[in-house]
Amino acid sequence: MAGYRKLGRTSDQRKAMLRSLATALISNGKIVTTETRAKEVKKIVEGLIAMAVREKDNYETVTVTAKVARKDKDGKRVKEVVDGKKVTVYDEVQKEIKKDKPSRLHARRQMLKVLYTVTSVPSEAAGKKKNTKKVDLAAKLFDEIAPKYADRNGGYTRIVKIGQRKGDAAMEVVLELI
Repeated sequence: MAGYRKLGRTSDQRKAMLRSLATALISNGKIVTTETRAKEVKKIVEGLIAMAVREKDNYETVTVTAKVARKDKDGKRVKEVVDGKKVTVYDEVQKEIKKDKPSRLHARRQMLKVLYTVTSVPSEAAGKKKNTKKVDLAAKLFDEIAPKYADRNGGYTRIVKIGQRKGDAAMEVVLELI
């Protein structure tokens, strides 16, 4: 008996489909799919959440000094003339950043192996490239999802049957984070 379902796909297609379903589940909180796909995605997502719960507090905060370009009211860089040349003016800023310890860094890289990058588009800029942002799903797992499940020993997702699909009568389910 195989350790996983083949889902009628070649290995690269299957891996891509499961990665996209896992990414959608973590970014949106729930997805609608067939029962067999949901059972396979559940294994992947539960492993990712368990990894995030295990490593959620494994970092240190570090204060760093960064040079940041000064900007005017329009968001453009401020320039001043020095020795006949226009030079951008920089300010030094103190920032506190989270520095991952080695095991958390390894967990982050394991998550990024499975998850696709997600780009969020604000609703007022729909269809435009401006103001789009890349969402760090590994950070979302560590900062938002893992603290919610810190006191829980597994069972982070739920499958709810919603009936048969009209076209091929496949059992459809909602897979959601509890």
